[in-house]
Amino acid sequence: MGPGRSGTAGRSPEIDRRPASAWAPLRYYPMFRALWIAQFASNIGTWMQTVGAQWLLVDRSPLLVSLVQTAASLPIVVLALPAGAWADLVDRRRLLFGAQCGMFLAAAALAMTTFLGAASPAVILTLTFLLGCGNAVAGPAWQAIQPDLVDRGVLPQAAALNGVNMNLARAVGPALGGLVVATAGAGWVFALNAVSFVGIAAVVARWRAPERADVGSRERLVDALRAAAGTCGTR
Repeated sequence: MGPGRSGTAGRSPEIDRRPASAWAPLRYYPMFRALWIAQFASNIGTWMQTVGAQWLLVDRSPLLVSLVQTAASLPIVVLALPAGAWADLVDRRRLLFGAQCGMFLAAAALAMTTFLGAASPAVILTLTFLLGCGNAVAGPAWQAIQPDLVDRGVLPQAAALNGVNMNLARAVGPALGGLVVATAGAGWVFALNAVSFVGIAAVVARWRAPERADVGSRERLVDALRAAAGTCGTR
C-alpha cells in the first residue's frame, strides 16, 4: 500500500462518480478495510478475554465476576478526557501502535500467569484494568483517524461499519470465548487475545498517515482542558 491516504490512492475516477453504498469504505479503501478486519478480530478477542476472566473467578465470588467488567470499563470513564487530548496532541499512528503493544503485553502476561497457575483474582483484575486502559487510550485516536482513511463523503458509512464491527464482535466473541474455554482452557483465550493485538499493530505500522499541518485546533483543545480543570478546582 502506498503512502498517504491509502483509501484514495489507486482508485479509478469511475469509482468516485458512483453513489456511496453502505459497503463503500470496505470495498474501495484498502487501509480502512485492513484496519476494520484487524479491529474486528481484536474486538472478538476482547470479549473472549472477558469470558475467560469471568470463568476463572466464577468459583471465587460473584462480586469478583462482576468486577471483571468494572475493571475493563472503568478506564474508559477515567481516561476519556486525557485520551481525547492525547489523540489530538500526539502522533495518532504512534499512539495506536503503542496502545496495541501495551495491550499485547498485558494479555500475554495474563495468558502466561494462567498457564503457570498463578492467575490470582488480583492479577486477573489488574491486567484486565490495564487492558481497559489501552482500549480507553486507543478509542479516541481510532475515531480521529477515520477522515484520514476514507473520503469525507463516506464518513457516515465508515462510522456505521465501525458500529457493526463492535456489535458483531459483541455477539460472536462470548460464544467463541466459551467454546475455547471449554475445549482448551482460559489460558488459550488470553493468548488468542494477545495475538489479536499483533494484527492491529502490524496494520498500523504499515499505514503512512498524512501530515497534520494545522495545530490551531490542538492549541484550543489544550486551552479548553486548562479551563475545565480550573473550573473543577473552584467547586
